Amino acid sequence: MKNLEKEKLKTLLSIIKENPSLDIAHFTDQENLLVELLNEYTTQKNYGYQLNLLNSSIEEPMRQKYKSSSTSIRVFHLQRKSYLIQAKQYDFVFVTANIDLDMESDFLKRIHQIIRNAGQLIIFIKKEDYKLRYRWIELLEEHNYVATNTIDNLCNNYDIVITKKMHGWGK
Repeated sequence: MKNLEKEKLKTLLSIIKENPSLDIAHFTDQENLLVELLNEYTTQKNYGYQLNLLNSSIEEPMRQKYKSSSTSIRVFHLQRKSYLIQAKQYDFVFVTANIDLDMESDFLKRIHQIIRNAGQLIIFIKKEDYKLRYRWIELLEEHNYVATNTIDNLCNNYDIVITKKMHGWGK
């Protein structure tokens, strides 16, 4: 997740409509600008921010960096049977981690249960990796996500796939 542009990411965050007690989750395998911006944004708005680290080696530096914020940091293993923790559901889930090909389908199934109805899933994909982008779009459709769109001109190095979990859809 190198070379993210701050102003363009702030534009992306404008999709988050103000709402009391909003919760955001983020799955990442490295420190990046989006973590910093989401931390600032959620602190400013008094929203919940759950940072799920898929790489345990960055846990301590992240805890030190964000110790004075309300960001909740957790080392997270994608192989868990369930992602639902304490019945917590999120309005927005950001994914800046590289999800292994053999985990993509299970990831989407498991993440479906932690997204609130009409909540949004936002996935960052390396720009011009069309096979990867279309594979994600097909998987999202298979796993009952709707209104899937791609923003391909916001970031220079990434395409952004945005989709919704709709009420009454899925298992």
